[in-house]
Amino acid sequence: MDTGSDIEMRGLKLQLGQLLIIGFDGTEMSPRLASLLTQIQPAGVILFARNITGAAQTHTLLRECQKLVGTPLFTCVDLEGGSVDRFREVVGGAPSPAEVFATGRRALFRKHGRIIGENCRALGFNVDFAPVLDLAFAPSRKVMSSRAVSDDPKQVAIYAREFLQGLKDAGVLGCGKHFPGLGEGQLDSHHELPVIEKPLKKMMAEDLAPYRLLRGQLPFVMVSHAAYPEVTGERTPASLSKRWITEILRKKIGYNGLVVSDDLEMGAVMEFAPIEETAVQHIRAGGDLALICHKEEMIWRAYEALVREAERDRRFALLAAEAGARVQRLRKKLFSAYRYSISPSPTQAKTEKLTRQLWEFGEEIRLAAIPQEDLTHLYSGVGTPTTETRRHGEIQRRRSKRERA
Repeated sequence: MDTGSDIEMRGLKLQLGQLLIIGFDGTEMSPRLASLLTQIQPAGVILFARNITGAAQTHTLLRECQKLVGTPLFTCVDLEGGSVDRFREVVGGAPSPAEVFATGRRALFRKHGRIIGENCRALGFNVDFAPVLDLAFAPSRKVMSSRAVSDDPKQVAIYAREFLQGLKDAGVLGCGKHFPGLGEGQLDSHHELPVIEKPLKKMMAEDLAPYRLLRGQLPFVMVSHAAYPEVTGERTPASLSKRWITEILRKKIGYNGLVVSDDLEMGAVMEFAPIEETAVQHIRAGGDLALICHKEEMIWRAYEALVREAERDRRFALLAAEAGARVQRLRKKLFSAYRYSISPSPTQAKTEKLTRQLWEFGEEIRLAAIPQEDLTHLYSGVGTPTTETRRHGEIQRRRSKRERA
């Protein structure tokens, strides 16, 4: 017979599972994965290219994950376009943020988000960890490349606002990343801890401005594993910092959405402390969701550490309960606001349509970047119009018709 404490502990473990978004190996449900999901009951799952071999296969895998979890899952993916595109081998590649931004056209910024969102929905995802809000400063150019769009925070916010609306139009939740900003970082946090020497006043005017401008449009904010000693007085990663998450993001900026860590298996944070400590510290700092993207062992270690800490420390248990309640409350609110529903499994015809749509959008972006005088020359009547120029003309005619409507 269960005692009151047994029931309370089961309830606590369910709440603590709601503080995790997890990844895994494989392209189909397995007994090990089923056991992991059943026991931990996470808030979400995240898939990578290693999990995605086809549109229908991906949809089935996510549906099987959902069957084993009692609450609606955040089904997550990183899909920015360009170098970060998990669907490239399934439906084709999307243009990079920098390529789309270079057109200077807000309608295309939104279309970028909508097309990516439609691809996500078709394959069964409801969360896209995009867009990147990092500023395109020179120190990070080698690391960020075409993922960052501008060194002007207002321009970054303009692109991101439209991209987020495009995702929303498709019924997909977006995420601003990598708070508080990797624009001055010279190291890749997948491998090493970036240490960014920049005072808070300057960061508020630059790196943090997009978060302030978009605080009401961001369902999620992802916190980086970079350190900012001029702000915190130490080299603790921002993802583990109460100063950054609670005092600055929550209170100073006024963000009320969901706070998720970057992957706690990344080199920058693994070198700082073992995952048992980092998972607990992320929640202590004010985070809602610890992201653990790959190894089953790491997921169990983090989950068991959360359970032990909640059993040991009543204050942590209350903090974790608050975070779990916030996850459930905001998930319900967001799914309602985004009119989320599970999409049907994509047919071959649907997949081909997505591929064609991506290709056409890529052409539209490429041709939009051609200087007007070059386009004038193409249409000057010299020679026979190429298929490419005819296609561009059709795109332009459709656009003009929409704009007149």
